[in-house]
Amino acid sequence: MSVIEIHKVTKIYDDAEVKVSAINGITLTIEEGEFTAIVGPSGSGKTTLLNLLGGLDKPTTGEIQINGTKINDLRSSQMIDFRLFNIGFVFQAYNLIPVLSARENVEFIMELQGKGKTERRKRSSDLLKSVGLAERMNSRPSKLSGGQQQRIAVARALASKPRFILADEPTANLDSVSTKNLLDIMERLNHEEKITFIFSTHDQRVVNKAHRVITIEDGKIISDRNQEPQSN
Repeated sequence: MSVIEIHKVTKIYDDAEVKVSAINGITLTIEEGEFTAIVGPSGSGKTTLLNLLGGLDKPTTGEIQINGTKINDLRSSQMIDFRLFNIGFVFQAYNLIPVLSARENVEFIMELQGKGKTERRKRSSDLLKSVGLAERMNSRPSKLSGGQQQRIAVARALASKPRFILADEPTANLDSVSTKNLLDIMERLNHEEKITFIFSTHDQRVVNKAHRVITIEDGKIISDRNQEPQSN
């Protein structure tokens, strides 16, 4: 079952002096349960593609469908609501709220969804346990390592029960041990709970774990291959 379908998508940035074609006619389908890495050199268009998939930007031409909804037809307010219930994000910079505890950071998106306190508390506890942070639920981000903060970000991304998770360079600020732990957790969640992960990455360790690798250059897909994941 396809979660994402994009058809002949382009994205052109026009700053009045020069036009930059960041994405050039990409057609792509992502199936439910995939563990996919989007790779390419800096400026290749992979982050732009992730932003389009997440509804953070709109294509210049073409169509993007998520779970059957044409997201490029949605108004800004509709897109915000759609993201809230369908898409999880994990960013390079963690983007945790510093004054909130680990549990409160995970619960925050569920509060925006209108979930009750009992449901929020149980799901946040279960998720933090699943990423190995049951003992740090009440700690604020400043008291946690980078690897622990990124695991909270994964738990937060899962909290809304999204259709898929977009991870933009999630290991860029992590050491090798933290990277391995994070990738092992995400691979387990993908395998056991069929959660769809889509990475934008330069990190070969992420690429090695992926089941599908899409290579982009100059805004075009130049390679799309399946592979057996490797142990790091």
